[in-house]
Order: sequence, then structure tokens, then C-alpha cells
Amino acid sequence: MKVVDVMASGQINERASVLQSKTQKPARFKISEGTLASLARWIREPLMVGSEYLWPGRFHERLHISTRQYARMVREWVTSIGLEASAYGTHSMRRTKVTQIYKKTGNLRAVQLLLGHTKMDSTVRYLGVELEDALAIAEAIEI
Repeated sequence: MKVVDVMASGQINERASVLQSKTQKPARFKISEGTLASLARWIREPLMVGSEYLWPGRFHERLHISTRQYARMVREWVTSIGLEASAYGTHSMRRTKVTQIYKKTGNLRAVQLLLGHTKMDSTVRYLGVELEDALAIAEAIEI
């Protein structure tokens, strides 16, 4: 991500949008209060002066961290709070939020939009939605 993805006119935006590399479709998201504060502090760090990217690389030839570096950081964070690193990863954490949204609302269209999927079928497969889920939702709705 680039600094301009989350910041405009010297302010951190409450919402952001980034293009997914796989689909070239925008993925929109809200930035939480805690993350807003963390980003504001981070962007003031000396390392960030003149950086185009939110997470600059450690070496001058690298403009930003690699996906591998990010995965290592996530593993370290998970381990540092006492969780089993093999149970958490960058992709599983992406799936967690939308899975919770789906379980609480049953709204596949909202999940589809959040994930940036063009086909509902992709979202259904991604979440592992089964016939039982669909029937349970249908039974809970009184008409």
C-alpha cells in the first residue's frame, strides 16, 4: 500500500480503497480508530519521510516490504501474543472478518463487495457456504 491510499491533504482517511493485484478491482475498507492513530504516528516516523509506501523496504533498492516479509511479521505478531503461528496467516486473517460478517448477517452480497469478487459463486466457494447454511438463513426469515 502507498501512503496516498490512506492519506489526503495531511489527514488519514477513515476509509480507503486499494486495487487488488489479482483482479485490478478496488477493495474498499474502513480504517478503525486504533489503526488511524497508529498510522498517524507511523507516518511521522523519520523512516517514513519521503516514502511513497506505507511499509518501506529495509534496503534502498527495495521500495517496499515483500509479501514474504509481511508474512514473517504476521507470524512474529501472532507468536508474540501466545497464539499458534501455524493457525494464522495473512490469507486466513483476510477471510476471518468476512466470515464473521457473513455469519452475523447472512449477507453474501456485502461479503462479495468487501472481497472484491465479481462472481457470487467465487464468494460462496471462498466462504465455504453450504446448503445447510442457506437453509438455516431461509428458515430464520419469517414472511
